[in-house]
Amino acid sequence: MGILALIPMIAPVVEKVLDYIPDPVEKAKAQAAAAQAQLDAMVQAAAAQTDINKVEAASNSVFVAGWRPFVGWCCGGAFAYQFVFQPFLGWIANLVVVNLGGTVPQLPTLDTSQLTTVLLGLLGLGAMRSYDKVQGTTKGH
Repeated sequence: MGILALIPMIAPVVEKVLDYIPDPVEKAKAQAAAAQAQLDAMVQAAAAQTDINKVEAASNSVFVAGWRPFVGWCCGGAFAYQFVFQPFLGWIANLVVVNLGGTVPQLPTLDTSQLTTVLLGLLGLGAMRSYDKVQGTTKGH
C-alpha cells in the first residue's frame, strides 16, 4: 500500500486532533502544517513514481520498456481496423458478395469505449514523449 492510499485514512484523524486546539491562530497554523505535510507526501510519491518511470523507459529490454509501445500498437491497430479497414472491408464484401448472389458476412466490431480510454491515456503519454524529443531529452529510440 503506497503512501497516497494512507492519506484518506489519516486525514480524518488529523482533523479530530486539530479540533482539540482551542486557539484559532494555533489551530490555523496546525491545519496549514498538516496540509503542507499532506502535499509533501503526495509530491514525494509522485517523484518516486517518476523515478520508476525513468528506469523503465531507459531499459533496452522489451519486457520492461516495450509494454507502452505494445499497447500503443494494439490500440492503433484496433482503431485502424474499426474506423478504416472494417468499413471498407464491409463495403468491398457487399460489392463482391451481392454481385455473386450471396449474403454479406457480418464483420466483427470492437468495443471502442474501453479502447478510447486506454488510447487517450497513451496519447497523453505520447505528447510528453514528443515534448521530450523536441527538448532533446530522449535517447533517440
